[in-house]
Amino acid sequence: MIPLNAPNLVTLSRIILIPLIIVFYYLPYDWMSDHSRNLAATLVFVLAAATDWLDGYLARRLNQMSAFGAFLDPVADKLIVVGALVVLLYLNRVDMLVALIIIGREIAISALREWMAKVGQSKSVAVAFIGKLKTLSQMVAIPLLLYHEELFALVDAQWLGTILINIAAVLTAASMLYYLRKALPLASTHL
Repeated sequence: MIPLNAPNLVTLSRIILIPLIIVFYYLPYDWMSDHSRNLAATLVFVLAAATDWLDGYLARRLNQMSAFGAFLDPVADKLIVVGALVVLLYLNRVDMLVALIIIGREIAISALREWMAKVGQSKSVAVAFIGKLKTLSQMVAIPLLLYHEELFALVDAQWLGTILINIAAVLTAASMLYYLRKALPLASTHL
Protein backbone atom coordinates (compact mmCIF):
# COMPACT_ATOMS: atom_id res chain seq x y z
CA MET A 1 0.00 0.00 0.00
CA ILE A 2 1.20 3.52 -0.84
CA PRO A 3 1.99 5.51 2.31
CA LEU A 4 -0.09 8.70 1.97
CA ASN A 5 1.74 10.77 4.55
CA ALA A 6 2.24 14.54 4.36
CA PRO A 7 5.55 14.48 2.41
CA ASN A 8 4.17 12.04 -0.19
CA LEU A 9 0.99 14.10 -0.59
CA VAL A 10 3.12 17.20 -1.22
CA THR A 11 5.11 15.26 -3.85
CA LEU A 12 1.90 14.02 -5.49
CA SER A 13 0.61 17.61 -5.59
CA ARG A 14 3.73 18.53 -7.59
CA ILE A 15 2.83 15.90 -10.18
CA ILE A 16 -0.78 17.13 -10.28
CA LEU A 17 0.43 20.71 -10.94
CA ILE A 18 2.35 19.73 -14.09
CA PRO A 19 -0.64 19.59 -16.48
CA LEU A 20 -1.72 23.07 -15.36
CA ILE A 21 1.38 24.58 -16.95
CA ILE A 22 0.44 22.93 -20.24
CA VAL A 23 -3.28 23.74 -19.99
CA PHE A 24 -2.65 27.50 -19.69
CA TYR A 25 -1.21 27.55 -23.20
CA TYR A 26 -4.11 25.58 -24.70
CA LEU A 27 -6.87 27.78 -23.31
CA PRO A 28 -8.59 30.04 -25.87
CA TYR A 29 -6.93 33.44 -26.22
CA ASP A 30 -10.11 35.25 -25.15
CA TRP A 31 -9.90 33.42 -21.78
CA MET A 32 -6.32 34.45 -20.93
CA SER A 33 -3.96 37.07 -22.30
CA ASP A 34 -0.39 36.07 -23.13
CA HIS A 35 0.78 37.93 -20.04
CA SER A 36 -1.71 36.01 -17.85
CA ARG A 37 -0.64 32.67 -19.35
CA ASN A 38 3.02 33.42 -18.79
CA LEU A 39 2.45 34.63 -15.24
CA ALA A 40 0.18 31.71 -14.30
CA ALA A 41 2.57 29.10 -15.76
CA THR A 42 5.51 30.73 -13.98
CA LEU A 43 3.70 30.80 -10.62
CA VAL A 44 2.63 27.14 -10.93
CA PHE A 45 6.19 26.10 -11.80
CA VAL A 46 7.61 28.07 -8.86
CA LEU A 47 5.00 26.55 -6.54
CA ALA A 48 5.84 23.06 -7.80
CA ALA A 49 9.57 23.71 -7.38
CA ALA A 50 8.96 24.95 -3.81
CA THR A 51 7.12 21.74 -2.96
CA ASP A 52 10.33 19.87 -3.81
CA TRP A 53 12.01 21.52 -0.84
CA LEU A 54 8.87 21.19 1.33
CA ASP A 55 8.39 17.43 0.88
CA GLY A 56 12.00 16.73 1.86
CA TYR A 57 11.75 19.03 4.87
CA LEU A 58 8.50 17.40 6.02
CA ALA A 59 9.87 13.89 5.54
CA ARG A 60 12.86 14.66 7.77
CA ARG A 61 10.99 16.81 10.30
CA LEU A 62 8.08 14.38 10.74
CA ASN A 63 10.31 11.32 10.39
CA GLN A 64 8.08 10.11 7.54
CA MET A 65 10.69 9.03 5.02
CA SER A 66 9.57 6.10 2.90
CA ALA A 67 10.80 4.04 -0.02
CA PHE A 68 7.80 5.26 -2.01
CA GLY A 69 8.68 8.90 -1.26
CA ALA A 70 12.33 8.30 -2.17
CA PHE A 71 11.14 6.87 -5.50
CA LEU A 72 8.42 9.45 -6.20
CA ASP A 73 10.35 12.63 -5.38
CA PRO A 74 12.93 12.42 -8.20
CA VAL A 75 10.21 11.25 -10.62
CA ALA A 76 8.16 14.36 -9.79
CA ASP A 77 11.25 16.56 -10.22
CA LYS A 78 11.95 15.15 -13.65
CA LEU A 79 8.31 15.34 -14.75
CA ILE A 80 7.99 19.03 -13.85
CA VAL A 81 11.21 19.91 -15.70
CA VAL A 82 10.34 17.81 -18.75
CA GLY A 83 6.76 19.13 -18.84
CA ALA A 84 7.97 22.72 -18.69
CA LEU A 85 10.63 22.09 -21.35
CA VAL A 86 8.03 20.61 -23.71
CA VAL A 87 5.90 23.72 -23.25
CA LEU A 88 8.94 25.94 -23.84
CA LEU A 89 9.78 24.00 -27.01
CA TYR A 90 6.20 24.43 -28.20
CA LEU A 91 6.49 28.18 -27.56
CA ASN A 92 9.94 28.36 -29.26
CA ARG A 93 11.51 29.73 -26.08
CA VAL A 94 14.17 27.08 -25.68
CA ASP A 95 16.54 25.54 -28.20
CA MET A 96 15.73 21.95 -29.14
CA LEU A 97 19.32 20.80 -28.55
CA VAL A 98 19.27 22.24 -25.02
CA ALA A 99 15.97 20.50 -24.28
CA LEU A 100 17.26 17.20 -25.70
CA ILE A 101 20.42 17.39 -23.59
CA ILE A 102 18.44 18.01 -20.41
CA ILE A 103 15.69 15.46 -21.10
CA GLY A 104 18.14 12.85 -22.41
CA ARG A 105 20.32 13.20 -19.33
CA GLU A 106 17.34 12.81 -17.02
CA ILE A 107 16.32 9.58 -18.74
CA ALA A 108 19.88 8.22 -18.92
CA ILE A 109 20.76 8.96 -15.30
CA SER A 110 17.42 7.61 -14.06
CA ALA A 111 18.12 4.37 -15.91
CA LEU A 112 21.69 4.31 -14.57
CA ARG A 113 20.49 4.83 -11.00
CA GLU A 114 17.91 2.07 -11.42
CA TRP A 115 20.55 -0.33 -12.71
CA MET A 116 23.05 0.66 -10.00
CA ALA A 117 20.40 0.02 -7.34
CA LYS A 118 19.77 -3.45 -8.78
CA VAL A 119 23.47 -4.32 -8.50
CA GLY A 120 23.64 -2.88 -4.97
CA GLN A 121 25.72 0.18 -5.88
CA SER A 122 23.18 3.01 -5.60
CA LYS A 123 25.48 5.04 -3.34
CA SER A 124 27.95 5.24 -6.23
CA VAL A 125 25.56 7.49 -8.16
CA ALA A 126 24.17 9.51 -5.26
CA VAL A 127 23.42 13.17 -6.01
CA ALA A 128 26.65 15.15 -6.36
CA PHE A 129 27.27 18.89 -6.05
CA ILE A 130 27.33 19.32 -9.83
CA GLY A 131 23.87 17.73 -9.98
CA LYS A 132 22.62 20.24 -7.43
CA LEU A 133 24.09 23.12 -9.45
CA LYS A 134 22.39 21.74 -12.56
CA THR A 135 19.05 21.60 -10.77
CA LEU A 136 19.43 25.11 -9.35
CA SER A 137 20.23 26.55 -12.76
CA GLN A 138 17.23 24.76 -14.33
CA MET A 139 14.90 25.88 -11.55
CA VAL A 140 15.87 29.51 -12.07
CA ALA A 141 16.01 29.40 -15.89
CA ILE A 142 12.67 27.67 -16.52
CA PRO A 143 10.45 30.19 -14.68
CA LEU A 144 12.26 33.03 -16.45
CA LEU A 145 11.60 31.37 -19.81
CA LEU A 146 7.97 30.74 -18.90
CA TYR A 147 7.53 34.36 -17.81
CA HIS A 148 9.20 35.53 -21.04
CA GLU A 149 8.67 39.25 -20.36
CA GLU A 150 10.66 42.08 -18.88
CA LEU A 151 11.32 41.49 -15.21
CA PHE A 152 10.87 44.52 -12.90
CA ALA A 153 11.54 46.78 -15.93
CA LEU A 154 15.21 45.84 -15.60
CA VAL A 155 15.95 42.50 -17.20
CA ASP A 156 14.56 40.66 -20.19
CA ALA A 157 13.46 37.34 -18.63
CA GLN A 158 13.83 35.49 -21.96
CA TRP A 159 17.42 36.71 -22.37
CA LEU A 160 18.45 35.82 -18.81
CA GLY A 161 16.53 32.54 -18.90
CA THR A 162 18.25 31.55 -22.16
CA ILE A 163 21.68 32.19 -20.67
CA LEU A 164 20.81 30.17 -17.56
CA ILE A 165 19.23 27.27 -19.47
CA ASN A 166 22.36 27.08 -21.65
CA ILE A 167 24.47 26.97 -18.49
CA ALA A 168 22.10 24.29 -17.19
CA ALA A 169 22.64 22.27 -20.38
CA VAL A 170 26.43 22.42 -19.94
CA LEU A 171 26.11 21.43 -16.26
CA THR A 172 23.66 18.70 -17.28
CA ALA A 173 26.14 17.19 -19.73
CA ALA A 174 28.99 17.53 -17.22
CA SER A 175 26.96 15.88 -14.45
CA MET A 176 26.01 13.02 -16.77
CA LEU A 177 29.69 12.44 -17.57
CA TYR A 178 30.47 12.59 -13.85
CA TYR A 179 27.88 9.91 -13.02
CA LEU A 180 28.90 7.73 -15.96
CA ARG A 181 32.54 7.96 -14.89
CA LYS A 182 31.56 6.88 -11.36
CA ALA A 183 29.53 3.94 -12.72
CA LEU A 184 31.90 2.73 -15.45
CA PRO A 185 34.28 0.75 -13.18
CA LEU A 186 31.29 -0.98 -11.60
CA ALA A 187 29.72 -1.73 -14.97
CA SER A 188 32.62 -3.92 -16.06
CA THR A 189 32.23 -6.12 -12.97
CA HIS A 190 28.42 -6.42 -13.17
CA LEU A 191 27.82 -7.04 -16.86
